[in-house]
Amino acid sequence: MPAPKSPDLSALRGLILDMDGVLWAGESPLPGMPDFFHFLRERGIRFVLATNNASLTIASYIQKLARMGVAIAPEEILTSATATAEYLKSVCRPGERAYVIGEEGLIRAVESAGVQVATDSLNAEYVICGMDRNLTWDKLANATITLHRGARFIGTNGDVTFPTERGIAHGNGAILAALTAASGIQPKIIGKPYPAIMQMAVARLGLPKARVAAVGDRLETDILGATNAGLKSLLILTGVTSRKELGKSGIRPTWVIDDLPALQAVWTARGKHSVG
Repeated sequence: MPAPKSPDLSALRGLILDMDGVLWAGESPLPGMPDFFHFLRERGIRFVLATNNASLTIASYIQKLARMGVAIAPEEILTSATATAEYLKSVCRPGERAYVIGEEGLIRAVESAGVQVATDSLNAEYVICGMDRNLTWDKLANATITLHRGARFIGTNGDVTFPTERGIAHGNGAILAALTAASGIQPKIIGKPYPAIMQMAVARLGLPKARVAAVGDRLETDILGATNAGLKSLLILTGVTSRKELGKSGIRPTWVIDDLPALQAVWTARGKHSVG
């Protein structure tokens, strides 16, 4: 059945917000984004930005948001790179190395976990793959050879597509698929829809699950990830998933709404103190 057109958000005191496709497309903020954060601050609604995108550092996200007119604290951001670093801390032994396909956000996170980033992949114990907009044949070859030599395979996230200003492009899941096809090895995925990031976000919010909802644009990651973590979910139709695709899917969000201005309007319409 279709989700309600007018969500009852009165119980919510916290949001876990995806970024790509929810707050922006590439370098362009989506309509109403700065106003929505002003609304959340004004109402005292807590939030954590939790993204499967591992390409940027926390500092880079803060700077990007600032360019769009939004001030964010470091503790209000979680990425799949952050979650990957936490996982590595729990499994890696001293001196182990990782060959990394990815950008600065993932490289810095791996280093923060005490794992050496290998420039020569041949002796690395791990291959860690995140979105890499400078991907080359050599990087794929190095990773494939290292996997064939017994390295453990970790993917920050399995998103097969990625929204840009020009349209929907390939995501990290497509890179993982290429490496799996070449090596025969399936990666361990850290990001959504696995619940680790959601659980970390709820802990940062300091709220019971019943008072928190996850907002995202992808059924198979954001919405399924919320379900796997026992959270309510709100699908926003400004990114990857369309209303037509929603109708064909067995993954059901708690609510569906068009965009951030519509979400703010629904909340505002229920009265200034309705969220308490």
